[in-house]
Order: sequence, then structure tokens, then C-alpha cells
Amino acid sequence: MRISTVDIQDYEDMMELWGICGLPYKPRGRDTRDKIRKEIQREPEYWKAFYEGDRMVAVAFGTDDGRKGWINRLAVHPEHRNRGLGTRLVSALEEEFYNKGIEIIGVLIEGDNPESMKFFEKLGYEDLDIRYYSKRKSMDS
Repeated sequence: MRISTVDIQDYEDMMELWGICGLPYKPRGRDTRDKIRKEIQREPEYWKAFYEGDRMVAVAFGTDDGRKGWINRLAVHPEHRNRGLGTRLVSALEEEFYNKGIEIIGVLIEGDNPESMKFFEKLGYEDLDIRYYSKRKSMDS
């Protein structure tokens, strides 16, 4: 099992893994191959995955706004859960943020995902009971 930076060649595997894990994604909107490619090129250090051979079994990516880091779409294949892969991906992203001087890290978790809430609370993240508002250019964004 190895951790590595994600490459755009992993796009289909990542979409499949997100689907298996029940994560929402929009392959005709914000998650087109071209948009993901641009994000990976802009900040490759924020795209981390675990591979078993050539098979992606866990993935997460991060973003930052210059002062706060965000952990996005942590997905671990159900057959590989409870082995520390998610924790190691989060730690790898936290290290990338800290290396850039970013000391505040956030995670947005949908209300119907108590498993993720428990996972991040176990890692020391607090539920700040903040409402998230969004305005989107289109429904596919």
C-alpha cells in the first residue's frame, strides 16, 4: 500500500471510488475531467491517495484560500476502512497546510453523514454548528 499524489490519469478511478463511497460528484459540472486536471495542476500537493498496486483505495484533496485550509471529499473504499488510511490522508493534508503557514483547517460535512462527523471529531475537529450558504452559477457546478 502506498500513498501518492493523484494524477489526472486517476480520474476515472477517483470518480468510481467517490461513487462507491456515496460521495456526491458532478462529472458534467464542477467535477469534469478538465476542471479536476486544472485543480491538480494548480496545487498537486493537495491531492493524496492510497493505492493497492494500481488500484486507488482511498483519496482526499484539499484547497486553501490563503488563510484557511479545507479538506474535501475524503473517501476510503469500504473494504479498506478501519485501517488508518483516512487518518493518514488527513495527516498528509494537514502537513501540507502547515508547511504553507496555514494553521486553520476546516471540513464541510453534510448533515446526513454521522460517520464522517465521528471520524473528524476523533481527529480533534470541532463541530462549530455553522450554517453553510451557497450560490451557484448552475445546478451542475
